[in-house]
Amino acid sequence: MKVSLFFVFFIISKCYCIAQNPIYNNFDEAPVNGGLQMDDYWVWGSSVIKGEDGLYHMFASRWSKILPFHPGWMTSSEIVHATSKIPEGPYKYIDVVLGERGTQYWDGKSCHNPKIVRYKDTYILYYMGSTHPFENITKENVNEFNLSSKWCIAARWGKRIGIATSKSPYGPWERLNAPILDVEPNTYYSFLTSNPSPLIREDGSVVLLFKGRTYKEDAITHSDMSIGVATAQTYNGKYTVIGDKPLFSVEKFGEIEDPHLWSDAKGYHMIAKDQRGLITGEEGSGVLAHSKDGINWIIDKNPKAYDKTVKWNNGKIIKQGQLERPFVLVENGEPTHIFFATMDGSGGFESGTKSWNMVIPLK
Repeated sequence: MKVSLFFVFFIISKCYCIAQNPIYNNFDEAPVNGGLQMDDYWVWGSSVIKGEDGLYHMFASRWSKILPFHPGWMTSSEIVHATSKIPEGPYKYIDVVLGERGTQYWDGKSCHNPKIVRYKDTYILYYMGSTHPFENITKENVNEFNLSSKWCIAARWGKRIGIATSKSPYGPWERLNAPILDVEPNTYYSFLTSNPSPLIREDGSVVLLFKGRTYKEDAITHSDMSIGVATAQTYNGKYTVIGDKPLFSVEKFGEIEDPHLWSDAKGYHMIAKDQRGLITGEEGSGVLAHSKDGINWIIDKNPKAYDKTVKWNNGKIIKQGQLERPFVLVENGEPTHIFFATMDGSGGFESGTKSWNMVIPLK
């Protein structure tokens, strides 16, 4: 009888732990040929949705490898569409969804960090856009291109969040001539808004997590990253930032980046990159938080979601150079796969020779 009770307690405890943390220690092997890779391009930051055609549609960022990975994305990224019959992929490139459309547009030169959602019959693609008034970067002038160059100063300062909409994941996509979330003087997002992570409730209202930085008067430097939240009554309505303090910052909980938001019967969940390791104890690892309303957040009791070490289905275990932009695919109310932007090398963008979007099934 004692053994039976212990067995029942063990099973209940295991189920409770899994329910509390559906990510950590729940990874299967990552398929080597899964996700999306593209020759001649840096590939980054995927978001996946299942279409009415039964296919899985990935939206991802890419930019030419003529440019360095960082800061090439800032000035020259475009968002592409790829499909697969199964979540793991490999995903087949279909077309460019959001590309360059001219300096005069707020997102005219670079579109990055896509997040795809659907409400009723409309697909909504959230993303970060930017522009600059200079010539494009080519093989001839790329040696002049760096974070302190004219291109990057203008493009980083111009980063804003916008949306594009379509009745089909194949397009056509309607882009807006203004961002949905602009900067505001004397706030933690006075310099830029970026990295959108939306969740559309059943009534059509939106909770949007975003990254902000504070403007500094020398026009080159800026603050560390903060994560804030905005809401809207509808996806194409007015977005209002809630409160005058960020949800996460160096001073509150710790600096995080790349938040991804989803919900289930228990409430809202967030996974993000622990930028400095102040929450999980490991720089660059994943952190989990939860909320009842999407506005007020609590760090999970066991906050670590992942580290950079990946077990591949060819038997190799590799510490990735970078492992960022986590995206959790949810089907029938349960997380089934986690996608990452990843890079080879010893760590740091400058050491990588290729980047791609990978996927790990959850057990």
